[in-house]
Amino acid sequence: MSVHMIYYQDGAKRMRPIRTRREYLRQRDSHRQHFLLEAVHGGNEAQKSQLVQMNYSCLPAADGRLRGSRTPSRSVGMDIDHLDPADMDAVRQRILAHKDELGLQMLERSARRQGYHLVFRRREELTQEQNLRLAAALLDVTFDEGAKDITRVFFTTTADPEELIFLDDTLFDFTPAAPAPPAPEKPVIPEMPVIPEIPENQGVPARPEPAENPKSATVLQCYSSDYNGIPFADIIRKYWELFNDGREPVEGDRNVKTYELAMTLRPICGYRLDHLLAVIPNYWLPAADTAAADAEWRQTIENALKEPRRGMPYRLRQVLDTFKNTAVLRACGGTPTAPPPMPQRLPALIRLLTCNVPPLYKPAVANAVFPALGAHLHGVRFRYWDNVEHEATFMNVLIGRQSVGKGTIRKPIEFIMDDIRQRDIPNRQREAEWKQRNPGARQKKDPRPTDICIQMLIDNLTDAVFNQRIVDAHNNGQRFVYTVVDELDGLKKVTSRGTPDEVGLLIRKAFDNSLAGQERVGADSVSGIAPLRWNFNASTTPPNARKFFWKMVNDGTVSRLDIATIIPPDGDDPPAPVLGIYDDAFAAELKPYLARLDAASGLIECPQALRLARQMKQDNHDTARLYDSEAYEVFSYRANVIAWLKGMVLYVAQGCRWDDTIADFVRWTQQYNLWCKMLYFGQQLDKELREEAELQRQSGPQNLLAILPDEFTRDQYRQMRLSQGRTGDGDSTLRTWVARGYIAFDDATARFVKTPAFKKKFNV
Repeated sequence: MSVHMIYYQDGAKRMRPIRTRREYLRQRDSHRQHFLLEAVHGGNEAQKSQLVQMNYSCLPAADGRLRGSRTPSRSVGMDIDHLDPADMDAVRQRILAHKDELGLQMLERSARRQGYHLVFRRREELTQEQNLRLAAALLDVTFDEGAKDITRVFFTTTADPEELIFLDDTLFDFTPAAPAPPAPEKPVIPEMPVIPEIPENQGVPARPEPAENPKSATVLQCYSSDYNGIPFADIIRKYWELFNDGREPVEGDRNVKTYELAMTLRPICGYRLDHLLAVIPNYWLPAADTAAADAEWRQTIENALKEPRRGMPYRLRQVLDTFKNTAVLRACGGTPTAPPPMPQRLPALIRLLTCNVPPLYKPAVANAVFPALGAHLHGVRFRYWDNVEHEATFMNVLIGRQSVGKGTIRKPIEFIMDDIRQRDIPNRQREAEWKQRNPGARQKKDPRPTDICIQMLIDNLTDAVFNQRIVDAHNNGQRFVYTVVDELDGLKKVTSRGTPDEVGLLIRKAFDNSLAGQERVGADSVSGIAPLRWNFNASTTPPNARKFFWKMVNDGTVSRLDIATIIPPDGDDPPAPVLGIYDDAFAAELKPYLARLDAASGLIECPQALRLARQMKQDNHDTARLYDSEAYEVFSYRANVIAWLKGMVLYVAQGCRWDDTIADFVRWTQQYNLWCKMLYFGQQLDKELREEAELQRQSGPQNLLAILPDEFTRDQYRQMRLSQGRTGDGDSTLRTWVARGYIAFDDATARFVKTPAFKKKFNV
């Protein structure tokens, strides 16, 4: 019959057919589905909107669009909800007893376990509602009034027999049905009471109805109220949020702002005046002279339409990318303003380390402790599912606005690192004594002791000292060095060069434990090469994070980080966090876990962790395809490795015992890491990957303008010149292109835009 899976593309809700039982069961039975459904059953209602969504009652348009579909399929989806627990078994038995008469194709328990979803054969002579009423009368049940819409979405459970009760292969017959005829004047269909509409499609954009512009006095003809499923009202609201600090135009700037908005929207309104008038509010109203206000509003939009057409504007692409990124954030289990919630049951070590901080700060602490925990492992390797061996490398960056409480991570880290700090004290003393016996600029009287090992580093080092610490740590048990800084910029002082680029290089080497160091010929010079084992904790604000890593989003640096955040609910200023007491009792409870980490050695394997890592990889691949997000997939590769390594550290700390709390924590911490990366860096990576793909599609000898994007800045132009081996600033070339009409400068975006004249000249 007809079953379609919902997915998101460019921020719009679409659907694609599921054609086989095998694919249908695979989508239902992913590890992510089981995890989300367990969370819903545990009372976390927010996770319900992240379940796989299916539609059983309509056929989409050719491009997969769900909105506006009007052709019914040969199936009907029905929702029976809010049943009394005592009636659940009886209703189930009635449905199965009438399955042949009904033409039953699928029966499942609803996600909240308060009812059922069923799919049955459509009677083509009846309307959607009449089919539902006929089935309700046959089964003696009431149905959800919201299910009368043929585009209704159902949140899917799992393939477990307790959840998926009945499934018939006729569900996957995609032979089209004839359109349903008009309903008879007096259909002989029993009138059944219906329950009020239930918000089953929570988290899915509701379908807006076309409406007259509330600020316009002009009556307009019919128009599309959305673009690819995104209401124009939402697009305009997001446009002002991104490009006007969330403010609508007012007297003094409404002409230019409305003109810029019309220039931005005209490509997705078909360059039609009536469509633009329908969706762009009249910011001149209310006015004493309504006719004059309408005339000026209309004239402003007409002026924008007279400008040469230049393709998809940069600002519009930014707005649409924001909607796409928002959909991906929801796919991670969070919302645009809140990360995925922590599991209610935590591994014992994480429960201990987060017990003294308020709930708002627990996710940040739960992730920030791993660089310090990993520093206790030495000579320990873990084999990933691809047979690549990893060590416990964690580089955590906590991103949050000023005075939000990022300091809550300090105390747990201090207690974790206390034993290493105590071991470092005599080693620092021995090194100082050796320096006194062998002052600089003279030949050393005795060699430096080889058993000196200092793991905790300050944030003000030279290249020689950093190299010495790495070599010492390797030669004394393959240990990690560790750094903690209050501000991300502090990492620049770890080496003499003091640049973000150098920090990025160290991050990439450290994640892979690549060889690092220096070779010098002088007798007194520090020389040595060893695998770089470097864990760190750093904090920063969102603007500083983006500035620091802006050149490293697409080179693998950001993907190697474990990112955490603190975001107060509703953007409010949280009260100063009140911490619990960290005392000797806390240290005593922590000590056995650290002792197990210190005692571990060699290659450690855990079959359960490997199975989970493989399952998460497949789930991430499915999610990336579902939401058409290459950035999500790129970030997910190493996010999966980082989460798996956390699970292995907890596995060792618990005496090499695996349990469900570790598995749940690993799934959550991966989604949390991905949510943070997509929030702060997702749009930039998506943009860079898209531009990279555009350049790769170019082949053969071409001029410089041909390989630039349709819109580009002066900096992008100069970087492209350098990459092509050209010298000079190239300003004369830009002036020539402008004079010949190949490009135009957009004052609103400070970008050069290719014109139709260029495309006609070079046939692109």
